[in-house]
Amino acid sequence: MNENDAELPARLAAIRDRIAAACRRAGRDPSEVVLVGVSKTHPAAAVEAAWRAGLRTLGENRVQEALAKSRELAHLPQPPDGPEWHLIGPLQSNKVRSALELFRTIHSIDRASIAEALDREAAARGLHLTGFLEINVGAEPSKHGFLPDGLAEAVRPLAGLQHLRIAGLMAIPPQGDDPEESRRWFVRLRELRDALVARPEWSGWPGWLSMGMSHDFEVAIEEGATHVRVGTAIFGARAAKP
Repeated sequence: MNENDAELPARLAAIRDRIAAACRRAGRDPSEVVLVGVSKTHPAAAVEAAWRAGLRTLGENRVQEALAKSRELAHLPQPPDGPEWHLIGPLQSNKVRSALELFRTIHSIDRASIAEALDREAAARGLHLTGFLEINVGAEPSKHGFLPDGLAEAVRPLAGLQHLRIAGLMAIPPQGDDPEESRRWFVRLRELRDALVARPEWSGWPGWLSMGMSHDFEVAIEEGATHVRVGTAIFGARAAKP
């Protein structure tokens, strides 16, 4: 174990303490918040160190990278005791089949065609998936996702998918230096969720909110996040490429 991995349990404990404190401020139970440890670009050894420190949910951006790590970690138990892999990066249609070799939760469903492709492939495999619709809350040209305007009509057909359960919304707010700058975007995502909940086709859905990263996850929790995606604060800075 290298020095960075040796420090990982303490960093993970510190993040859990910060999650608990944010929940207290918001009058929430910490058990309502899932910590997704973003392990992208970090080696399998770091993932195993995090698992041994108690982290169970891992977020990966790239399908092939995640598959390679999962093969290296095949000696670990299966979920719920072993790592549970969540895809948090964009998914191309030609990667849907390989993604379902590992992932059962997708945070980055950015268009209807991907949701439908996931549903078809899950049906062919006899699987049931959980998905988040990625919302481009800031309407940024450089980002993927459904736009807030006209969202209800754009996603209405996805409420009836049989093998992909759309369980919530995900967003990456416009970048800012101050975590407080993210707050209005988290509020906006929550409002979009609430508007969908009020529609009959989404009646009874969980309405989860995947929002908040290392620099702003506490603000996200205060605004209702159910899943926070934390990488650097747990795993440390990504290693520079030689």
